[in-house]
Amino acid sequence: MRPSVMQLTIKDRTALQAAYIPAFKDGGIFCTTSRDYALGDELYVLLTLPDDPQRHAVAGIVAWVTPENTPSKRAQGVGIRFPSDQKSVLLKSKIEAILGPLLISDRSSQTL
Repeated sequence: MRPSVMQLTIKDRTALQAAYIPAFKDGGIFCTTSRDYALGDELYVLLTLPDDPQRHAVAGIVAWVTPENTPSKRAQGVGIRFPSDQKSVLLKSKIEAILGPLLISDRSSQTL
């Protein structure tokens, strides 16, 4: 089965902080979606970061699922774990550079 493809455009640092998943060793991103995915599903994400015209193609794995109507009021969607490759290392570094001090913020995110 071919992986699904999803486009994700993150417009500002606050939205990026809410979507980024630093707890994943190689980094990850939360994608809001009403489509059902299971842990381990492959998902190809075309990610656009704030103030960055480049779209980053990530072939990730669903490693987090937030179902519809959760008691925590978090958005329905999936957390995509970045693969262990050089492209993901560069993407993780770019995201963490954009976030700067927000990376260690205690502000809630869409996942943890």
